[in-house]
Amino acid sequence: MMRVLFHRILTTETPIGRRKRPKMLSQGIQLVRTKPSDLAAAGIERVPRTTGVRDGRPVVGDDRVLDVKNVIWCTGFRPDFSWIDLPIFDGKEQPKEPVHVRGVVPDEPGLYFVGLFFLYAMTSGLFTGVGRDAEYVVDHLTSTARQQQPRPSYTGSVDALPQQS
Repeated sequence: MMRVLFHRILTTETPIGRRKRPKMLSQGIQLVRTKPSDLAAAGIERVPRTTGVRDGRPVVGDDRVLDVKNVIWCTGFRPDFSWIDLPIFDGKEQPKEPVHVRGVVPDEPGLYFVGLFFLYAMTSGLFTGVGRDAEYVVDHLTSTARQQQPRPSYTGSVDALPQQS
């Protein structure tokens, strides 16, 4: 029952979810412990806080420039968007939140969010819901990459094309 309520009914696509979301965002949620050794075992490199941008790439606290194509901001235990100096905030909601569609920031291609509480559903910030949100972002990334790939051109005759069986 709780899974259905938190994962299917309390979403940004339902009237009750849209009505409940602002109150839930202002109250927070129970924190979950993540061990650094678990992150390292998963191949995640932790880097110092982002301090700036150089040639369109993020600069971190030890002055390294990271060569990244996309940024997926995972909030950790409390959302802090103070480091983002982009016009992506609506300003209507408190606390201030980025404007996104299920984690995809439409006005800043290549900027994504995953793990925000109530990103799409009440379970978005929990293990039971973050996978669905991450899948949505990855699907967007891969569909965008497919759209940007050059299509192979064919200049031979139609008779030379392989036949479908």
